[in-house]
Amino acid sequence: MSGPVILPRVIRTRAELSAALETAPRPVGLVPTMGALHEGHASLIRRARADNRTAIVTIFVNPRQFNEVADFDKYPRDEEMDLRTCGSAGADLVFVPGVDEIYPPGFQTSVRVGTLAEPLEGVARPGHFDGVTTVVAILLGLVRADRAYFGQKDAQQLLILRRMAADLGIGTEIAACPIVRAPDGLALSSRNARLGPEQRAAAPILRVALTAARARYGAGERNGEVLRRVMRDTLATEPLASPEYVSCADTATLLELDHVSGAALLSMAVRFGDVRLIDNDLLP
Repeated sequence: MSGPVILPRVIRTRAELSAALETAPRPVGLVPTMGALHEGHASLIRRARADNRTAIVTIFVNPRQFNEVADFDKYPRDEEMDLRTCGSAGADLVFVPGVDEIYPPGFQTSVRVGTLAEPLEGVARPGHFDGVTTVVAILLGLVRADRAYFGQKDAQQLLILRRMAADLGIGTEIAACPIVRAPDGLALSSRNARLGPEQRAAAPILRVALTAARARYGAGERNGEVLRRVMRDTLATEPLASPEYVSCADTATLLELDHVSGAALLSMAVRFGDVRLIDNDLLP
């Protein structure tokens, strides 16, 4: 029988974080999150725990990466449950800053990655990635992590963060971790909690569409538009699914492919009512 969960140490200011890092054994692994933690986040924390001597989680709902104020306001928050998840997964420290700790009064700087941030999520959520790259650059600078862990579900974000780290000479390794899925195939996401029962039953259609395109690829199809059409046609079988985009793109540039001759990223964003979900798969 397992014992009680040991909660990690919680720190809330830059000064406290700096002091804690002075004695933290290295290497340090960082898992940046916005809270509402689920098993996908827990898998990142366990990976950070396994790879490093110190595992740090940050919980900060970043207002700069939301395009809609209502979406920011609705984002689920449960610090007590999040801390229990962090403790169970092996985090040593959890940094839970207020907005003024991340963006002090007078803050004016923004980090922007160029063309990688323009397609796909960039079209649907203008300015979103500027918010992501800015906050991650701040966190990497504050923690001075040896490694930072992100899920493959946010494939475009992962590519952008790797480009940012390389361009700015940030020494942190940006490590990718596999998508964690529910038994019915739906990628775990904090947004899933906002799905109604019928929407939740319909949401696995994203994975069904990706699987259909992968099967067509496995049968020899290399035409990018055909693979996109397979995904669109599959999504169309679910009345509650409203696609925003469906993509078969180059994994380095995110430009849409006419012909798949190497690696490709299949991805999509689909709305179920006011809940927007994303998913992806890598070919081959």
